[in-house]
Amino acid sequence: MKVRPLEPRDRTAWAAMRAALWPDEDADRLAHETLMHFSGAPVAEAVFICADIDGGACGFLELNLRPYAEGCASSPVPFIEAWFVAPHARHKGAGRLLVEGAEHWAILRNFTEIGSDTQLENAQSQGAHAALGYEEVERLVTFRKSLRV
Repeated sequence: MKVRPLEPRDRTAWAAMRAALWPDEDADRLAHETLMHFSGAPVAEAVFICADIDGGACGFLELNLRPYAEGCASSPVPFIEAWFVAPHARHKGAGRLLVEGAEHWAILRNFTEIGSDTQLENAQSQGAHAALGYEEVERLVTFRKSLRV
C-alpha cells in the first residue's frame, strides 16, 4: 500500500468513500464537494489517498487547519477531519499510512501538533487513534435546539 496526495483521477473513488464514511449524509452533495475541490473550492487543506497493491483507492484522509482544537496549544492546528479505510483494507496498515502521511505533511510545514476527533460511541476509531499515539484530551456531548417551532 502507498499513500499519496489526492489526484483528479481519484474523484469517483473519493466520493464513494466519503459516502461510505457518512452514510446519513446526502451522497450527491458529498460527490459535488469532491468535484468542487478540483474547481478551486477545496474540501480540505490536504487530502491523502491510500492505494492498494493494484493501485485502487482503499482509503482517504482529509486534513484541514483549524484556529483551535481541544487540547492543542498552537494555532492554527492541522486537524484530521475525515479518515476512512475500506473494509477490505482494514487491519493491514492503510489507516496508519494515511495518518503518517498527514503527520508528515504537518511536520514539513513546521506544525508542532495535530488534532482529531471521533464520536463517543466509535470505539474502533478511538482504539485506532490510541494505537497511533494520539492521547484523549476531552470527552464532549454537544447539544442543539431548533428555534423554529
